[in-house]
Amino acid sequence: MNLGPAEAFAASLSLSSQLTSELDEPRGALRARTERSGSAVVIRADGEIDAANEIIWQSLLTETAAVASAPGPLVIDVNGVDFMGCCALAALADEAERCQQRGIQLRLVSRNPGVTRIIEACALDDILPVHSTTESALSAA
Repeated sequence: MNLGPAEAFAASLSLSSQLTSELDEPRGALRARTERSGSAVVIRADGEIDAANEIIWQSLLTETAAVASAPGPLVIDVNGVDFMGCCALAALADEAERCQQRGIQLRLVSRNPGVTRIIEACALDDILPVHSTTESALSAA
């Protein structure tokens, strides 16, 4: 993945050893990278998110959100994700609500029109705004 100007100075985040081990599993379906740039935190996920790794996805969101600070944002880039089950979207919505209570906006990054359509159909677009690039999510007001 190419790092844009906004990520050029990003630092990796330290996740729990158990979560790091799960994400580093060679045969694991979910892979992710986390970065911090100022008060913004970015997760770049790829692979698949379904019921088989739902707990790992929830842990990734929770641990990463815990280090985000207001005003944030917490940016979740799923452009590399091949499949997202309903459980993945439910976890995003739950985390977005928790972040909102702390003054942090969770912003989703996806160029897949199907993701945007599902977010809108579920009336989640108020708490889960969708951007096409990480850069646009980071610079959104």
